Amino acid sequence: MSKYAGGCDHVHTQSNSDPIDNHTCHCSVCKRVTGQDTTHVVFFNHGDLQVDNEGGLNRMPFNDQNPNGPLELCVCAECGTPIMLDDKQHRIRVVVPNLMGYPADFPAASYHAFYDPASGAPQPSDGRPVCEGLRPDFVWPKGS
Repeated sequence: MSKYAGGCDHVHTQSNSDPIDNHTCHCSVCKRVTGQDTTHVVFFNHGDLQVDNEGGLNRMPFNDQNPNGPLELCVCAECGTPIMLDDKQHRIRVVVPNLMGYPADFPAASYHAFYDPASGAPQPSDGRPVCEGLRPDFVWPKGS
């Protein structure tokens, strides 16, 4: 059994490696794509998150306002469940635990990312760090 596992009945993701980033996202793209005010977003190194049926995925741009961007939203071709975001540069794979089949006890986000006070949303007050982007010490992995 894997440390982290998600997906749907047709396509499964798994990893025995810990995520390289785990945050609550406040960006407009996540809001638009998920319909959530904030989104729990988890980055894995690309090679650390395996997919058992990549042929069973439909891929589309994650950000419809930047269709040539690096991230693709991958959904199950059979049932339409979102499975992951896949990076065309092979740096990261991303899961949204509450939408991509992960258990409710997935480790909580460690900070807030992409918070913009100009959005009018109240600043998070749960004691976790609040950042304008990704956490300052985050380093993008090398791609292939």
